[in-house]
Amino acid sequence: MQLIQALALAVMLWQSAPARAQRLHHFVFFEFERGRIRDTAFLSIRALEGAQLKYSWRELEPARNHYDFSAIEQDLRYLSAHGKRLFVQLQEVSFDSSIVNVPDYLRSDPAYGGGAALQYDLPGDDEGRARASGWVARRWDPAVRRRFQLLLAALGRSFDGRIAGINLPETAVDFGTTGRLFPSGFTFGRYRDAVIENMRALKAAFPRSVAMQYANFMPGEWLPGADSGYLRSVYDAARESGVAVGGPDLLPHRRGQLNHSYPLIRASSGVVATGIAVQWGNYEERDPATGRQITIAELVRFAGEWLRVDYIFWSTQEPFYSRDVLPMLRALTSTS
Repeated sequence: MQLIQALALAVMLWQSAPARAQRLHHFVFFEFERGRIRDTAFLSIRALEGAQLKYSWRELEPARNHYDFSAIEQDLRYLSAHGKRLFVQLQEVSFDSSIVNVPDYLRSDPAYGGGAALQYDLPGDDEGRARASGWVARRWDPAVRRRFQLLLAALGRSFDGRIAGINLPETAVDFGTTGRLFPSGFTFGRYRDAVIENMRALKAAFPRSVAMQYANFMPGEWLPGADSGYLRSVYDAARESGVAVGGPDLLPHRRGQLNHSYPLIRASSGVVATGIAVQWGNYEERDPATGRQITIAELVRFAGEWLRVDYIFWSTQEPFYSRDVLPMLRALTSTS
């Protein structure tokens, strides 16, 4: 019943939403496929303001206190020369247990507790069936957090005001709830406090470019029934600090998003900048009432008129990107 009520309310509000006054900023999310900024289809569409590209902490700080921002400089220079802007996603988490996105020195020096921790998929919330699903920087560890914030400050000195924006990746991590899978030093409260501290450091480093925190879910709660206030406190702190908010995914009919990040993103609109990332699989979303696959036009309308976001970051998943997204953006160019 809760799902039906949530979906009905979202559809009602979506359909009755007033027309959006401000313009949406469209970026393509090329992830680590950074060479694709040279695609002629991307470059030729005026409605596409730029590219959102991933850069890992590991590549940006290959050794302690040694920063290498040459990849960002190169991409920024190319995009600027072609009238496009760069939005950086700073990646210190992975969703593949074979990929670690933190520097080696964090992993080898005992002072950093290994630098990163495994997170898990938990089929049916059964911790006995846990499967490693990636690595996340030890955000709750003060020593690791200090190193990360030094990276943010260095990035800000080089790129604040030059790039369109920078975002920290999603807040969702999963170590279960019983403590059995918790990494050393981890608690739900410490994790919440660390997320807030890092996003404030991001804003301090980037007062001119958009400084955005992706905040979708938080460990230790599941709304609406088990509400510990963690996600809400992140959004409250973001509004107080002028930090932009958003996150993955764009799924208008999903109970999880409707109960968690979507109302908070909507409530932040007009207070701070907001954004939504269209991720792999989002284009395949179906309306549970009809079974019909959602259209690109419906995604744009939900993002712009119900969520009221300022930024949409489009995935390159095929065939949807070339067949549906690019033609929609070309049409926007012709009517602008």
